[in-house]
Amino acid sequence: MSLASCSLLVTRQDSRSIALTRTLRQQLGLLQARTVDVRVGSLRTTVPLRTLNRKGDFAVLSTSLASALKLPAAGKCLIRSSAGRELQIGPLIGVLTSVTNHPTSPFGPRTAYVRDLMDAGKDRGFFFGFSPSGVNWEAETVTGYFQTPGGGWTRKTVPLPDVVYNRLPNRTAEKSASLRDFKERFVQRKIPIFNWSFFDKWDVYRLLDGDRDASQHVPDSQINPTTEDIRQMLERHRFLYLKPTAGSLGFGIYRLTHNPGKGYFLRYRKDGGNVLLRFPRFEGLIDMLRRQKLKMVQYVAQQGIRLIEIDGCPIDFRFHLTKNIRNEWVVSGIGAKKAGRGSVTTHVRTGGQLMVPDQVLSITQGDRAGIVMEKAKETAIKLAKAIEQAYPHRLGELGLDLGIDQAESIWMFEANSKPGRTIFKHPLLKQQGKDASANLFEHCLFLSRFAERRE
Repeated sequence: MSLASCSLLVTRQDSRSIALTRTLRQQLGLLQARTVDVRVGSLRTTVPLRTLNRKGDFAVLSTSLASALKLPAAGKCLIRSSAGRELQIGPLIGVLTSVTNHPTSPFGPRTAYVRDLMDAGKDRGFFFGFSPSGVNWEAETVTGYFQTPGGGWTRKTVPLPDVVYNRLPNRTAEKSASLRDFKERFVQRKIPIFNWSFFDKWDVYRLLDGDRDASQHVPDSQINPTTEDIRQMLERHRFLYLKPTAGSLGFGIYRLTHNPGKGYFLRYRKDGGNVLLRFPRFEGLIDMLRRQKLKMVQYVAQQGIRLIEIDGCPIDFRFHLTKNIRNEWVVSGIGAKKAGRGSVTTHVRTGGQLMVPDQVLSITQGDRAGIVMEKAKETAIKLAKAIEQAYPHRLGELGLDLGIDQAESIWMFEANSKPGRTIFKHPLLKQQGKDASANLFEHCLFLSRFAERRE
């Protein structure tokens, strides 16, 4: 495989043909070829190959060929040849999400993020966003939104892409049989699709269960806990959390505490405020949970961990991991989250505060801040590798919620296959957000084979 960057031009010619400058033909190993299979996404055709008498790395397609291949646009991109027979232009990268058809925000609140991804891949391919309804399987085409040079959006129909990055936002819809079948169609066509679906909390604990090294970082957890399970866990750990298996953003979480001298305590969020209740007996605590209409078959009980604190408020960390152009896991960004006073979680919406991790660890760990951070990074990558190894689908991105306890042990509370990007809103973490987008684009290059690969 030979790979090059080029400037793509389209000329007014009726006959299908492609011409490359001599330097570009040499880079691609096509000096002797007279015809070539030209491909964009899933569409391809065989055409004559000519030499363009021009300096530089240029590829010129006739309008007829550009139309037949549904080429999204002219301009700079990558071009690769395989065995001197196939010439692929691209890559064509699709972001699978929901589409609003709004002229300035076609992807709703995700528009800015999709724009960041496109900016990361500028002049190195064709990036677009689409929804399941935009795909025509019979014609092998997809209609989606591309960014215009002026920063606006235009709707185009193109071939099926070389790679799909799944950012569908609806957890419930993704569990439907129709969407599972939809994604399987890409797999059947050997089109890489990554970040298959949302994780449920118990899915992640189960994935790590067979890995002794990784599972030591997961707190004691019990799915669908009975009353007796809760009693025993409180006796062992003194406090625990009840978390909905399919929850996100901290909704529906309860903190239970047992203080032998004072009774049982329950914390939760209600009507925008934090609630704290005390019960002298365990039965009173359970009765209150029942009045909250909790369905324990949809909950996980998890051991509470005494985390490092600032001003008496616990701190946890969001590690944003991405795969890179070498198919390796890297930590692209880290945000520290300080819980609001009296809050069950560290989420910003419940009074939590977003902080820079180096600042937090210098306060809590002093001279050991650097050592502790390196240990946390190594643990995050170890956990990502373990999850990926046990997961049946491709992963290219993970958000891990990690905590550091008073003894500097690292704990994983949650893993998200479609992590939010709230941490990158901090002024000092914005560059990390750009780094994460750049890594994701480069991983798309790896998956679409527009990058050198070590097989």
